[in-house]
Amino acid sequence: MTSADSGQRELILRVATRLFAALGYDATSVSQIAEAAGLDVATLTRQAGGKRELYLAVMERAHHAELAGLERSVGEIAAAAPGETSAAVHHLIDDYIDFCAQNSEFPALWMHRWLFDASDVTELDRQYVQPLVQYVTEAIAPLTRGSPDMKYVIWSVIWCTHAFSRGGVLDDEGNRVGPEDPETLRRFRAYLHEMVHCVLALPGDLPGGAT
Repeated sequence: MTSADSGQRELILRVATRLFAALGYDATSVSQIAEAAGLDVATLTRQAGGKRELYLAVMERAHHAELAGLERSVGEIAAAAPGETSAAVHHLIDDYIDFCAQNSEFPALWMHRWLFDASDVTELDRQYVQPLVQYVTEAIAPLTRGSPDMKYVIWSVIWCTHAFSRGGVLDDEGNRVGPEDPETLRRFRAYLHEMVHCVLALPGDLPGGAT
């Protein structure tokens, strides 16, 4: 593949990601992606395959971006000294919030799947989501006191963060605001820290500002 081909494929993936995130897989056509990328359908399919192949490539790309961030954060938990484990867990929460806020198209892809989008593409959740949830669960579970249902703790963070990154909240005037508003992001971050800290009964204080 030439550098020109590689650049064209990257453009196609970016455009496809945006459209799949906005419309869902079922409502997006190859012709829409080609038009948005400024290409004809023949060129697009030659570079990236059909709709299913393109969707699989988009989801793989999103997964690797998320995994790279989680590996750094989970690695900090594993390497933390006994008195620093709570801080490492809170750092993981911050990193996840930041990832979703800065890459809101990726949570949108999975939220469409929650609504049974691309229901004929069945392997992605088992291939990508389940291993990541298990990966984080195994890193955090030994640090907790008591016996919270770790699977639901992790999923609660995912549900909250994905929904916030895409839908935000209503302000006092009824306007929808989300992570693009610094104060709204600060309040959501503080809430999620407090929720996880309390549910897991983590030792020590909440991070500064998470009050």
